[in-house]
Amino acid sequence: MSQDSKVKTTESSPPAPSKARKRLPVLDPSGDYYYWWLNTMVFPVMYNLIIIVCRACFPDLQHSYLVAWFVLDYTSDLLYLLDIGVRFHTGFLEQGILVVDKGMIASRYVRTWSFLLDLASLVPTDAAYVRLGPHIPTLRLNRFLRVPRLFEAFDRTETRTAYPNAFRIAKLMLYIFVVIHWNSCLYFALSRYLGFGRDAWVYPDPAQPGFERLRRQYLYSFYFSTLILTTVGDTPLPAREEEYLFMVGDFLLAVMGFATIMGSMSSVIYNMNTADAAFYPDHALVKKYMKLQRVNRRLERRVIDWYQHLQINKKMTNEVAILQHLPERLRAEVAVSVHLSTLSRVQIFQNCEASLLEELVLKLQPQTYSPGEYVCRKGDIGREMYIIREGQLAVVADDGVTQYAVLGAGLYFGEISIINIKGNMSGNRRTANIKSLGYSDLFCLSKEDLREVLSEYPQAQAVMEEKGREILLKMNKLDVNAEAAEIALQEATESRLKGLDQQLDDLQTKFARLLAELESSALKIAYRIERLEWQTREWPMPEDLAEADDEAEPGEGTSKDGEGKPGQEGPSTIE
Repeated sequence: MSQDSKVKTTESSPPAPSKARKRLPVLDPSGDYYYWWLNTMVFPVMYNLIIIVCRACFPDLQHSYLVAWFVLDYTSDLLYLLDIGVRFHTGFLEQGILVVDKGMIASRYVRTWSFLLDLASLVPTDAAYVRLGPHIPTLRLNRFLRVPRLFEAFDRTETRTAYPNAFRIAKLMLYIFVVIHWNSCLYFALSRYLGFGRDAWVYPDPAQPGFERLRRQYLYSFYFSTLILTTVGDTPLPAREEEYLFMVGDFLLAVMGFATIMGSMSSVIYNMNTADAAFYPDHALVKKYMKLQRVNRRLERRVIDWYQHLQINKKMTNEVAILQHLPERLRAEVAVSVHLSTLSRVQIFQNCEASLLEELVLKLQPQTYSPGEYVCRKGDIGREMYIIREGQLAVVADDGVTQYAVLGAGLYFGEISIINIKGNMSGNRRTANIKSLGYSDLFCLSKEDLREVLSEYPQAQAVMEEKGREILLKMNKLDVNAEAAEIALQEATESRLKGLDQQLDDLQTKFARLLAELESSALKIAYRIERLEWQTREWPMPEDLAEADDEAEPGEGTSKDGEGKPGQEGPSTIE
């Protein structure tokens, strides 16, 4: 075989591992496949939790369905074994990225406690059936070690379900049932140990008619345990020490169970109230305020009806607060999926950039109006536009009765007032009275929000102004001369601003030059001062001058007496 053929062979060999990966893919721990596998593991875990204890304490149940138990036991063992395989193919996040390398997954899994518990739960302890017989189901108690998978499945379901509070209540009831079930099995086992029918506390003698049936035995034990754990009472007094200990343990368990139930129910109720407070405004405070301020009954009734409408029809007015904890991009996607179709109906927003519409969607504020309530009146200053999501509004005369037109879902009004269009004869004033006929749901977009968004999209702003100008022309509400005058005034203002900018630039240049000259002069002065300092260091000091005067005194003139007179020189000899 040539070297080239060897290279081709080695290059063509990798597809085999890729096929293996397709057969055994790596599961995403937050994906659907992994979630459904967790739900599948609920059944074998719950089977072992409930049935093994029951079979151990009710011998008739173990003997009557032995073949069925063997089939179910080893089916659950097979699922346990498959679960370990799933663990070896479940990725994990490292620095936010899903790790799909199976070597790293296996290395990480075998170093966890979960791996040890999973192995311990599959130790074939039931091999002792060969020596002890097949009627000892307690040999399979190590299967309880897989309970963490049950809790994981419940946690995933609670985060995925649309009714988390209902699921929490159902989960709590399941836990209560398991505890009562275990307690009833232990009660029957203790009764068999002490002797059936020995006293009034233990289970009656199976020789009595009706008490020999397996169903009666379980139901009686379950009923007795329920009475104890719910502290209802009406149970026979214990007669032996074992019975007293059992009752004391049950009472302590009942106290903890009662505290757990109350805490869980309180948490559920609190979460429900918190969710309601987040979705709907708190009407109790408003009602209290109206009562203290003695608002008239008719207005109070309207306010209460408005709150009732929101609650009954599940309508929200504070979507921004509800979605505030989501990341900005994810919040935008949610808002787009809900409201983009409504916003795209507005004529001036059609053919705009998708990113602009996404920004505007986040600014929409839902509002609900009651029957007969005015959305706006003629002459009001227009600071926002409205998009009708649901309901009907009427354009009415000043008397509030005469209707000129009816606006339905998908229509809009007030869009011209939020765009500063030059030559708009109506200015920013409302030109009509808009009244809600029934309960109407509107989206409100304020002028400030639109201006903030359009500041980043100047081209879109120009397009929207042009569309608004066309609408005003059709309505004969655009003064072309005034528009030209405003444009000329704006151009003049802009030219003046440009002149002022130029003058400011010139002044800044001159000021910079002055600063440079000042710095140069300061440097020159500092240099001259430094030179003068060096020159003065060479001058004689006052002490040196005094010594020089002392040396010159002997040469001075003297008097006739030989004494010198001050200020008078002696006779000099001239040769």
